[in-house]
Amino acid sequence: MTSLDNVASWIAAARSVVALTGAGISTESGIPDFRGPDGLWKRDPRAERLSNIGYYLADERIRRESWQRRVEHPAWGARPNAGHRALVALERAGHLDLLVTQNIDGLHLAAGADPDRLIEIHGTIRETACLGCGDRRPMRETLDRVRGGEADPPCLACGGILKSATVSFGQNLDPVLLRRADEAATTCDLFLAIGTSLTVYPVARLPEIAKEVGARLVIVNAEPTAFDHRADAVLRGRAGELLPALVEGATPR
Repeated sequence: MTSLDNVASWIAAARSVVALTGAGISTESGIPDFRGPDGLWKRDPRAERLSNIGYYLADERIRRESWQRRVEHPAWGARPNAGHRALVALERAGHLDLLVTQNIDGLHLAAGADPDRLIEIHGTIRETACLGCGDRRPMRETLDRVRGGEADPPCLACGGILKSATVSFGQNLDPVLLRRADEAATTCDLFLAIGTSLTVYPVARLPEIAKEVGARLVIVNAEPTAFDHRADAVLRGRAGELLPALVEGATPR
């Protein structure tokens, strides 16, 4: 089994490091996982329907419930944890070229991540987006309207349907962001997959791309993934405990 010290030395020696994070890094901040063994979609199958753009567009009741869930979303009270902060430290030490996150909670930015080195590939709950004209505004403004009695608030610019600026089932990822992530995976020599089940495509292809060009793949996850057998190292445990140790080893004082 590859040790933390060995992986830290790989990071320190790498020419280009790319990281991919999933729900597992944010569960330690109180954000529930969706697909894990005790994930939200296993406990509440209806929650997955609320994330489907087809249902959202067709059914006002779905939209009303979605807005209530956004008001109550745990992201509003969550704070970055040691895992988020460790990645910021790695970036500031010059060892992290790009961070791709599947999370919509905005905690990487709250921890201090450089927006120019961060791709929120599934969007962000911190903004709203109009499905008609594309107008985007801070989510807090629309949530204030919901709290004020607007159960399904329309776009203030065109009257269209609003949703969070996240990618729902049935919507495509931003091709520009996806291309940038693909290119980074193609040119890196170390790829970190952190807190992600690596089951959601096309993002799950990023470690595949990295391996195809000869990069080392390191998986940091509490649960087994389908990529474990292809990884150069698997570190099993909590990101908030493992990442600070990796960063300390890769960036000695």
